[in-house]
Amino acid sequence: MAKEIERKFLVVNDSYKELCNTVLNISQGYITTDKKAVVRVRTCNEKGFLTIKGENSGAVRDEWEYPIPVDDAKEMIRKLAGNTVIAKTRYLIDFKGFRWEVDEFHSPAAGLVVAEIELPDESTEFPLPPFIGEEVTGNPAYYNSSIAAAGKLNS
Repeated sequence: MAKEIERKFLVVNDSYKELCNTVLNISQGYITTDKKAVVRVRTCNEKGFLTIKGENSGAVRDEWEYPIPVDDAKEMIRKLAGNTVIAKTRYLIDFKGFRWEVDEFHSPAAGLVVAEIELPDESTEFPLPPFIGEEVTGNPAYYNSSIAAAGKLNS
């Protein structure tokens, strides 16, 4: 079983764009957003993925992710995700030995920009890049599944 150890922060400026080395276009839909088992389908630059995530315990949760054919992913999003689809651009930044992912949301939370860092251990210390603001790790309002569900409620 894989563990995801992730910290999440709000972004305070766009300096991440200058530090970025890769840009990804992501569309992801949720088959279920139950807090005990989130099931997500994603397309990312013409690749497909199916991901199952367990319930959060702080910055840690179980995660299983599998590559799937991109056409299957697109069809699952179209047929199974309903209005729980997120569109975002992800910027990958390597900063002082750590990989940061900055997500710029287009829908349903246009204007929201959040940075995440995955860590090998909960106690790992890491330097903060200049674009990092308030930490929102563990705040359900900033889970992608919550953002998707809010979009469903607003549509």
